[in-house]
Amino acid sequence: MTTIMNQPPQDHQTYDRKKEVHEFEETKLGVKGLVDSGITELPRIFHHPPENRIPVPDLNSDSDSDPIPVIDLLGTPREEAVEKVKEACTKYGFFQIVNHGVPVSLLRRLVDAIKAFHEQPAEVRKEYYDRGTSTGCNYFSNVDLFVSKAASWRDTLQMRLGPSIIDVEAIPAICRNEILEWDKEVKQLGELLLGLFSEGLGTSIDRLKELSCLESRVMVGHYYPHCPEPEKTVGITSHADPVIFTALLQDQVGGLQVKHEDKWVDVKPIPGALVINVGDLLQIISNGKYNSVDHRVYANPLQDPRVSIAVFFNPGNREDTYGPLPELVSPEEPALYQEFKLSEFLTRFFTKELDGKSLVNFFRLKSE
Repeated sequence: MTTIMNQPPQDHQTYDRKKEVHEFEETKLGVKGLVDSGITELPRIFHHPPENRIPVPDLNSDSDSDPIPVIDLLGTPREEAVEKVKEACTKYGFFQIVNHGVPVSLLRRLVDAIKAFHEQPAEVRKEYYDRGTSTGCNYFSNVDLFVSKAASWRDTLQMRLGPSIIDVEAIPAICRNEILEWDKEVKQLGELLLGLFSEGLGTSIDRLKELSCLESRVMVGHYYPHCPEPEKTVGITSHADPVIFTALLQDQVGGLQVKHEDKWVDVKPIPGALVINVGDLLQIISNGKYNSVDHRVYANPLQDPRVSIAVFFNPGNREDTYGPLPELVSPEEPALYQEFKLSEFLTRFFTKELDGKSLVNFFRLKSE
């Protein structure tokens, strides 16, 4: 059977997206498999419409300023840290943290370990390729592959870390120790951040922790290999995260962009830093005091692959009901969002393509 790896270019009249998507999926090798095959032109399934493509910036230019705040988390007095985090969550939806307590040596080892997983021989990677979540560990390309209009140039190793961690033996040996160490560290960091978020809202320090917002943790290890035609596709399309917050470790390759004041700005890598962003669910719980924002990644034009590791924090009980915190609602500041079960919220996200902030807008109460 002719596969997507050696298929000749097809014009619009003969292009069968559904067929080609399934052929790509059947290889179980992701975009790394396409790169290893030596392709020089992108398969049609990766061609985004011109309006959705991401211009690759001049990587040799330092002229563009990065407005995303950088907060010295443990080197700043508590009250000042609360105010800085509050301002970042309100105005930017993103910030970077340094002096955060996670050993920088672990961060380096984690990036190397995730990179090593994605660069294992094809037959080894294929053993983990699965879109199911029964084992709590799976490898795939594009979470929205079958519902998106065009695929993005990345592969992902996904791991469930909470409420209960998966069977340790299900974690690939090549990155097992680093992932287990990272989970312990990021859980402690998450508790610290939830406290800062809560205080910034004027609630008790444990308010968000009491909602079990520390319990459900999912880790993804994204791999963005060199793209031969980055101007035709994206690394990940514009979206907001359907979570309380995300803690992201990115390597020094770069590629992450955030929408700020209607412009796309680069989140420039800082050695040893972590990127934190507000998720849609925290925007809703805070009744709009904090804001999630659109972000995206351009297709990697460099020979070196880009690696990023994100941990998504969410409440542990999917059948609980969530909405604006009652203490943040008043006649002067009425609720902006309806209440819903977390399961409904997440199901809606995972059954559509990534498309900006459509999720949080769906649950917004209509003004009369």
